[in-house]
Amino acid sequence: MHNITDGCIFNGKGQLYISHLPGDEQMRELIRETGCGVESIEFSMADSLNRLSDTIESYRKRMKYMETDRLLLHGPFLDLNPMAFDNLVLDATRFRYEQCYQAAKALGARKIIYHTCYIPKVYMLIGWADRVVDFYNRFLEGKEGIQILMENVQDPEIDPILEVAERITHPDFGLCLDVGHAYCYSGYSPVEWAEKLGNHVKHVHLHDNDGTADSHLALGEGSAPAAESLAVVFDASPDATCTIECSSAESVRKSVHWLGKVSL
Repeated sequence: MHNITDGCIFNGKGQLYISHLPGDEQMRELIRETGCGVESIEFSMADSLNRLSDTIESYRKRMKYMETDRLLLHGPFLDLNPMAFDNLVLDATRFRYEQCYQAAKALGARKIIYHTCYIPKVYMLIGWADRVVDFYNRFLEGKEGIQILMENVQDPEIDPILEVAERITHPDFGLCLDVGHAYCYSGYSPVEWAEKLGNHVKHVHLHDNDGTADSHLALGEGSAPAAESLAVVFDASPDATCTIECSSAESVRKSVHWLGKVSL
């Protein structure tokens, strides 16, 4: 695998992680082969958060089995909304986000990635940034040492996300650019997203598609401009990290191999 080095720093830039979508045994094999870290999805699910202490202890053992201590967490998102007008929904969102943060502290995770949770044609963008800024400013009070990153999903526009990033001054807040989501859910190229979001991007989710559906293909199997997007990201944020978000071990291997051949 050309240009893959210790710690899975590809092309001399960016530590690489694998989303924990394959099973534990496959993850252990992938980690041994590549040196990548893990982005866990375990704490994005309500069932796991409902038994938080047990889940933390269980995942600590799973990390030992997978032979890694390099960890990021993907935060909860289903049924949650950081810009909600209903105070009970806001309370539930804050509570689940706090639980994930507790898990990150306990397990030594470096970053947590939370979705914007914006759904087009359901929520309005008028006032959206104001409410999200208020939510995260409250959430970030008293917290330090773990990066809190907001990820684009179905978001069609760049500017509201950029506004949030510019208005939150906490040093641990930033953005996660999902290249595949930007490619299939917005009218802007992922390269435009990377250019506009600039050094607010601290992490990148990598997977491919043909621009019509969020299919999470291996890199190189679709037409998303991942290499061009990464080049822009690393130019603005040399310390940015990346996660391959593919569900099969084969797709992960193809993606790591593809990254190893990319010139950034």
